[in-house]
Formats: sequence, structure tokens, C-alpha cells
Amino acid sequence: MTRTTAGLALAAAVAAGALAGAQSSGVETLSVHGQVSLLTNGASNVLMQSGPQGVLLVDTLTAADGARLVDAVRARAGSKPIRYVVNTHADADFTGGNAVVAAAGSQLVAGNFAGQVGQRAVDGAVPQAFVVAHENVLTAMSASRAGAPAAPFAAWPTDTFFQAERTMYFNGEGIQLVHVPHASTDGDILVFFRSSDVIAAGDIYSTTGYPRIDVARGGHVNGVIEGLNRLIDLAISEQFTEGGTRIVPGRGRISDEFDVVEYRDMVTIVRDRVQAAIAKGQTLEQLKAARPTLDWEPRYGAASGPWTTAQFVEAVYRSLKEKR
Repeated sequence: MTRTTAGLALAAAVAAGALAGAQSSGVETLSVHGQVSLLTNGASNVLMQSGPQGVLLVDTLTAADGARLVDAVRARAGSKPIRYVVNTHADADFTGGNAVVAAAGSQLVAGNFAGQVGQRAVDGAVPQAFVVAHENVLTAMSASRAGAPAAPFAAWPTDTFFQAERTMYFNGEGIQLVHVPHASTDGDILVFFRSSDVIAAGDIYSTTGYPRIDVARGGHVNGVIEGLNRLIDLAISEQFTEGGTRIVPGRGRISDEFDVVEYRDMVTIVRDRVQAAIAKGQTLEQLKAARPTLDWEPRYGAASGPWTTAQFVEAVYRSLKEKR
């Protein structure tokens, strides 16, 4: 299959999914592969795995989108309960809806505790969906930053891990949570739905802009490159690095291995250019004037908005200047 035909096939699949999906209160839904669907507000993405045990969501959009996301899940999955929320990192664009979405769900338990599900506890609380994330996400969300308050307690992860990887088994499918240290932040994870053959990439990969690197929260350009390499290792292409495993970025369209390879090469080249400039003793201002991202600015560049080209270059520069 050529690159052109593969692109047309992918575009046709996305268009067909959009027609088949529901647009509930501004959140668009379409099928990805297997048990996994994509829900998006147009700016960032959520993955939903739905099956006989209930619903698992990867990320929850913004706080303003929480109720709309729950409506979209109900329109897609019917009465199936939301059992898990998995956060790929701590950005408020991805965790803002945690409190509302978790409150709309319920825990999946068994044994002697099963009869308590749906029953009000003594303190009036109702068992809600688990919110799963890396330990560093909880640390980030529970601390104030630059004068901004911590995230609301109800939005914090309730089930964390600190290992390099955690596995889950839900709806008859193995799910791998793979920690990528010091990438966009220090708490990024990839979420790999093994049977459905779909990977949620979080904020280390995007089809609409350069990767976001939060140096203050442990982000580093080398960690982003390592995360992209891990994505490439996990993905299995159908032919010539195209097709096969679906990779869903935190922002942008459904992709395949070839897309990630191109993106990884772009970030690597920019990193090498910035590293060479640092070795020559150039200042940040001189580096920005040299435009190390010039080749990709028509595709990924932005002069304004939440993540500009200048911010990306500065983040790469500062992460390489730090001794880590």
C-alpha cells in the first residue's frame, strides 16, 4: 500500500466513523478499532474502551467539558457504568473533567464488598470510578504552582503507581500503562489496548503542533524522543510502517507508525540543532533568531495560542541546558 492510498484509506475510515459516531453536546465520537472509540472536543482527545464490564476512559478533557463528556459516553455506551479513568499526565486540558466523570461512574468490585456498590456509605459518599495515574501526576495535581491553586481534591487520582509499567485487564483485554520518564512532564504514560491494537500517546505526540514540554514539571526533549521511540516499538505496522496499530495523540488525528516516525525524526533534528547551538555558546535569543524549526513551521508552528513555536524552542533549549 502506498503512502497516498494509506492516507486516503485512513481519511475514509475517520470520515465513516464520524458519520457513524454521535455528536453529543459538542463532543464528537467515532470508532477507532476493536473496543476503543475516540471522543474529542476538537482541542484534545479522550479514548473510551467499552465492553461487558463497563467503560474505561483515557483522560477527561477540561473541567468545562466534564458533563458533556459524560453525555457523550452515555450516548455511545448506553447504560454501561464508567469504571475507570486513566490520566496520561497532569495537564488540566486532560484531567479537568476527572471529578465529574468519576462521580458519574462506580467501582468494579467483587467478593464481600460487591453488595456495597451503589449503596451510600455512612459519611454519605458513593463509591466512584477509580482514577488511575502515575504517582507524579498526583504529586503535580495536589500542589499549587506559580500562584495557582492545586486541582480540586475530587479530581485527584485515587489509584497510582510508581513502577515503569502497570498492567490492567478489563473487558477481556490486556491494557499496558507505560511510564515515559521526563517527557512532556515527569508523569507521562502511554496506554496500550493490546487486543484492540490502539495506543493513547498523551501529550508527547501531536499532529497539530510541536510536543509540549513542561520543564518545570520535569519535562525534557530527550524524554519526549524516548517516548516516541517507545511508541514506535509498541506499534506494529501492516506494511512499510503504515497501517496496523492505531496511535491516538493527545491532540490531533488518529495516526499510524509512519506518522510517529516522521514526528520523532523532526523532534530529534530540532534537538540536535539546539544542542549544536548551545555548544557554540549561542544565547536563547540567538537561537530563536536562527529558527531551528523552520522546516516544520508551516505544519506545526504557531505564533500565538497556548503553545507557540517560540515556547517549544525555549523548552528544548532549557531542558538541554539543565544538567539532568
